[in-house]
Amino acid sequence: MSEIQPDIEAFKQAALRCPLPEAIELIGEKWAFLILRGALNGLQHFEQFQAGLGIARNILSDRLTKLVEGGILIREDDPDDRRKKVYSLTDKGEALLPVVVALRQWGETWCHGPADIQLADQQTGQPVQQIALHAKDGRKLALKDLMWVDRRTGATLRRHQAPGIDL
Repeated sequence: MSEIQPDIEAFKQAALRCPLPEAIELIGEKWAFLILRGALNGLQHFEQFQAGLGIARNILSDRLTKLVEGGILIREDDPDDRRKKVYSLTDKGEALLPVVVALRQWGETWCHGPADIQLADQQTGQPVQQIALHAKDGRKLALKDLMWVDRRTGATLRRHQAPGIDL
């Protein structure tokens, strides 16, 4: 029985066109994620981020600048104190909420165990469901249920047939 060998060069070329590395470059570092988590939880001032995260001032300044330049946060004068700046999420930053929640849920399942505080629906008080991939008809999808579709040609390939394609 012959094993399908991946086309490493095709995989490399697909990886160079993949949006994942650029996203990881912007937010995939520990402090960037913790700052994002802080912003999603209402932190707005430099001092709040520093105290809430226990991060060195120079690292915090660097990561905040990177997140502002990346369009995740905006930096504006504090209307109550012009000497201070307010950092707030952009739409692009708020769109990362499912990413942060999914990573947190994964950490609870595979690393840390359940946290004492859980995310809940403000309307019902019930915990949010596990983040999952769903088909248009609502079915939950697993890795084995997925295939790739070339947007230009419409050609479809199952993952095992597409060694040059990557998540």
